[in-house]
Amino acid sequence: MIKKTTAFYVVLVGSLASFMAAYTSNAVTMALPELARVFHLSNILQNWTINLYLLTMAVLSVPFGKICAQKGLKKSFFYGALVFFIGTAGIIMAANTEMLLLFRFIQAIGSAAIFVSSVSMIVKAVPNNQRGRALGINIASVYIGLSLAPVLGGSLTYNFGWESIFAITLPVSFIVVVLTYLKIKEEWKLDADDPIDIKGSVFYGIGISAFMYGFTELHTLTGQAITAVGVIFLIIFIYYELKQKYPIFNVRLYKNHKFLSSNIASVISYISIFSVSTIINYHFQYILGWNAQMTGLILISMPVMQAIVTPQSGKLSDLINPQKLSALGMGLATIAILILTTMDDSTSVYIIIIALMIGGVGYGLFSSPNTNTIMSSVPPNETTMASAAVATMRVIGQTLSIGILTVIFAFVMGNVAITPSVYPQLGESCHLALICSTILGVISVLASLVGMNSNDKLNTTQR
Repeated sequence: MIKKTTAFYVVLVGSLASFMAAYTSNAVTMALPELARVFHLSNILQNWTINLYLLTMAVLSVPFGKICAQKGLKKSFFYGALVFFIGTAGIIMAANTEMLLLFRFIQAIGSAAIFVSSVSMIVKAVPNNQRGRALGINIASVYIGLSLAPVLGGSLTYNFGWESIFAITLPVSFIVVVLTYLKIKEEWKLDADDPIDIKGSVFYGIGISAFMYGFTELHTLTGQAITAVGVIFLIIFIYYELKQKYPIFNVRLYKNHKFLSSNIASVISYISIFSVSTIINYHFQYILGWNAQMTGLILISMPVMQAIVTPQSGKLSDLINPQKLSALGMGLATIAILILTTMDDSTSVYIIIIALMIGGVGYGLFSSPNTNTIMSSVPPNETTMASAAVATMRVIGQTLSIGILTVIFAFVMGNVAITPSVYPQLGESCHLALICSTILGVISVLASLVGMNSNDKLNTTQR
């Protein structure tokens, strides 16, 4: 029997760490113009400041799912938080582009371990009938981080420089490390004697890296070739894993239609939603000429609503079919993006704020029930695999979202610095990206509806 105090601290440190990682990821968006000025970054390199972080997490989440289960969830979470702390400190001291990207990479390694182990710890430590609520709190912490990121990121960048957006996370990282070490005495290990599938990890790493990098360069023949190589290696990975007694990731989990449809809905939702804040940021800071602080006050609208709605939707998902909530939520989010497709330099700021708030309510209704469905559709010994799937779908979706934006920028604008002379092309790029996001949102709704009609049952022992 897990002590109530242990469950409390597991949710606390998991939520703090999730907040920290989400804030750091999203606050960078507000600092992109400043980073471009300081490090002389083109628009493509600006997007790669975000993409490198997400790509690293996508590559590592799957093998970390197995490694964290074997080495111990608490230990993995502890060292993940410590590595994140080191990466953040290094970013602050970066003197050039290479150092900035290197420590951004190290920071992402820590984030991958945090995201995979934190959700699994919550599943193991929290009673079944409270799991949806606990997951809702954890996911809400992500959106609180996203909520503070535009305001704090914009204000700190405007008043104290880009380094300050990372500096304020150092105390939070330190608190997470200390509380994890002192207050969580239990350890959770799964399949401790199983060998690590190194070859499968290599196939996956090459495949996902090539696919995601190639996708961001899809406008070139080289990018198309690299994408094709990535697809081939991912097919090899799936075929190889099906033959393994101890796979690095149990791809047979996708035979469960609820697990499959919820993961599809998740990854497509992230592709649809994630780039919206970047698009709105470009619209206000570049096209309208607003400063980062004022832009942040606009962008806070969406994640604030997510933070308010997500814990309640998590609680509801313990009581009613979570995929009904997911479909409803993604439908609202898609309507919000559709409204934003009408945005131009004459659009009222109030229309944009209302659209962002509707999107926040919708995505708050979608995210926690979707995660609960994924975690509840696998056997108890596969929770780290499901957790790895949750983290992987998130970062793949986020990476592809920025990747689509990057490809559109490259086709419409070219690889150039963003100056007033290309503002018309910037506006056209943002409009095309929002149209793509709307279409993807509809597909995510359909995936949730398909899963809702599946005959596969949720695992009640997991819930």
